[in-house]
Amino acid sequence: MSGRVQNNKHVLITGGTGLIGRLVTDQLVNQGYSVSHLSRKPGNNPQIKTYSWDVSKDYIDEHCLEGVGTILHLAGENIAAERWTDKRKKAIIDSRTKSIELIYELIKSKPNQVNTIISASAIGYYSDSGDELLTEDSPPNNDFMAQCCIEWENAVDEGKKLGLRIVKFRTGVVLNKNEGALLEMSKPIKLGFGAPLGTGKQWISWIHWQDAVDMYLYAIEKINLSGVYNMAAPNPVANRQFTRVLAKQLHRPVWPINIPAFALKLLMGEMSTIVLGSTRVSVQKIERDGFTFKYPELTDALKDIYSQ
Repeated sequence: MSGRVQNNKHVLITGGTGLIGRLVTDQLVNQGYSVSHLSRKPGNNPQIKTYSWDVSKDYIDEHCLEGVGTILHLAGENIAAERWTDKRKKAIIDSRTKSIELIYELIKSKPNQVNTIISASAIGYYSDSGDELLTEDSPPNNDFMAQCCIEWENAVDEGKKLGLRIVKFRTGVVLNKNEGALLEMSKPIKLGFGAPLGTGKQWISWIHWQDAVDMYLYAIEKINLSGVYNMAAPNPVANRQFTRVLAKQLHRPVWPINIPAFALKLLMGEMSTIVLGSTRVSVQKIERDGFTFKYPELTDALKDIYSQ
């Protein structure tokens, strides 16, 4: 650790206004942590000190590291917000890599107590991999999603040269009823148009939002944890099974036909790989290191999510 003091009770979060950022912030505050955010916009939570930054202009408030032991790097443009033009792809990658580079430059230039970087990544690292059970040692794919994750993780790993503890979570589909993938997947089902996508055989590696939040807190508190981990539930399911379980939870029917892949490709372009790709990941590594899932089964996860 290059003599750095272990001071993890003050956490600085990038991307703190996103889904996971907000949920992690709330849980950290409830557990007695000091939390601050780096954001392009002023914060609206009086409990959270918000420092400004603008990655596109290489600007970061130099005071943001004061008292900080851990940085949680969740910042990044929404992958699915727009079609993947060349300009959009660059923005998606730069928002993840240039941001952490800006933080590392500040760490090098100012006295600080930062000892840990915990970063999001994505199972897009493996992308469409069929039925293969993917571990953290599995090789990356070669499409845009994989390239984005490779550059993202490489940028984060530069912190090793600064003596920092680095943890990276390759995140699956985070389930929350209010936003994100589950909200979009539930819309046609609620309208009575639920149907599997493509073949319906593609694997979905999902995770209940609470388990995702708990995994971040676990990494903050377990100071000997380092390296890359898959962030998903222990029991991934095929798209058709996910559709059936979700429809049952919502008390809606499922059509006996699938939505054809070509229609999704016409609608979404290259981005269709998000819903048509098959990614089945193993989480044995994080379980071996002591993490326990609250919601390992999809039925229980959805029941809890929709009961709130």
